[in-house]
Amino acid sequence: MKNKALLVFSAFALISAGAMAQTQYETARLTGSELNGTARFVGMGGAMSALGADISTMNTNPAGIGLYRSSEISTSFGFNNTQTKSGTYDSDRTRWSWDQLGFVYSYKIGNQTDLRYVNFGFNYHKSKNFNRAFAAEQRLNGLSQTQQMANMVGHLNAGEIDDVYNYGDIDGLTNPYNIYNYPYLGVMGIRTELVGIDANDRPIGWFGDTNGYMGREIGGLESYDMNLAFNVKDRIYLGLTLGINNVNYKQSSYYTEDIYDGPHGGYYELENYYKLQGAGVDLKLGAIFRPIEDSPFRIGAAIHTPMWYTLTEKYTAQVTSELDYDDGAEHFSAVEAIEDYVNGLTVRDYEMITPWKFNLSAGTTIANMVAIGAEYEFQDYSTAKLRYDDGAKNHEQTLNVKEDLKSVHTFRVGMEARLAPEFSVRAGYNYTSAPFRTTAYKALDYNDMRTDVDYTNTLQRHTVSCGLGYSGEVFFADLAYKYDTYKSEFYAFSADALHPVKTDTNRHQVLLTMGVRF
Repeated sequence: MKNKALLVFSAFALISAGAMAQTQYETARLTGSELNGTARFVGMGGAMSALGADISTMNTNPAGIGLYRSSEISTSFGFNNTQTKSGTYDSDRTRWSWDQLGFVYSYKIGNQTDLRYVNFGFNYHKSKNFNRAFAAEQRLNGLSQTQQMANMVGHLNAGEIDDVYNYGDIDGLTNPYNIYNYPYLGVMGIRTELVGIDANDRPIGWFGDTNGYMGREIGGLESYDMNLAFNVKDRIYLGLTLGINNVNYKQSSYYTEDIYDGPHGGYYELENYYKLQGAGVDLKLGAIFRPIEDSPFRIGAAIHTPMWYTLTEKYTAQVTSELDYDDGAEHFSAVEAIEDYVNGLTVRDYEMITPWKFNLSAGTTIANMVAIGAEYEFQDYSTAKLRYDDGAKNHEQTLNVKEDLKSVHTFRVGMEARLAPEFSVRAGYNYTSAPFRTTAYKALDYNDMRTDVDYTNTLQRHTVSCGLGYSGEVFFADLAYKYDTYKSEFYAFSADALHPVKTDTNRHQVLLTMGVRF
């Protein structure tokens, strides 16, 4: 069990490779994918793993590329609009995006051999979109983020807290940001008088009245897939995809809280900046089989190995406090910026290993006029692992992953109907279960260098899509619309009695794909 006071004292922690940084929330962010790719793939809800013959299937079932009988080049782009509603706040962000570029080269072996085609492919696509703006406010009824700050430095005695407070004013004191078991957020709280000492010489925070939060996230996951696929007797299709993911995520946030303690009161502001970059690699193996020779019905299966990520975090924070003591008789003001004490941004390298993924699919065509596909995908988020940059296991945060994340189930269905030889209409639906347990919270440790204590637990996701397609002998074009909606619960900090801010996020995407066959 995670310690709710956020004080984790273990022998291993004291000798581990460094202070904690990564959390289960970064793990969830980089695990799984969203519905994106070509407009045809999106229009059919991505339920094409058994149907194949679409370049986007190399990222779900690599064997789908084995159904190509001609070569192809395509690219996709469009617009994304993300709307977030939390209480009385509405946020809206619209961005242009270039979503896909790829090709398939189909090489025919012959009709007399068991091996009919060998196909090669490459595809770039956006697999996750992180763009979002968000705002919220709460009445705290005495709860306060400063109490979490105090808990984080609960292992320090009164003398150590005095030294932290007086650093820079008294010669010979050690920079508290350079002491291994001193958490950055707790140190900032002490130096801005948001954390004090009670009558028993223990760290204590303030009482919270109201708070406000504004956050902005940008970036995404970009996937680069290289594929090799085989067609055996026009009945068995095999494929292999080497995938490389590029990570680019940035978050900036502003938090303010009105605080009080009897005749004392005031407010403070906490500004956070966080950036995550890196890359990962995985392998995907897939097969598609037509069990009845004269039937178009196909079944498929695929296995994705874990994605092995090498990641770099950069972050910093600033606290500004304005406090009045004894009904305003004495005023205290302070600004504490971590960059002033650590020579710029704090940088941490680490490794992440995402879970295995399994995909089962089925699809068929009816009279060459209608195509129907369905699939199920399983990924157990709780089995992800976190490591330090030297490869040593990060036992504490891996345990948090195991306790707070759970298995995720994804269902996809889609159909395509040909209205004329060149024109088609499409529709699809996706359901993805919630990745977080109801008890999940962000656990920052007693020596943590992170200062962003806010977190969001996303719930199940629903996605509906539709599309139109034109297919000529050489040129083809597809248009798709996707509506993605999910609810989440936002917490400004961790406290047992803190109620979450209920949040609704709706995303609209219009996607256009153009390509040629040869």
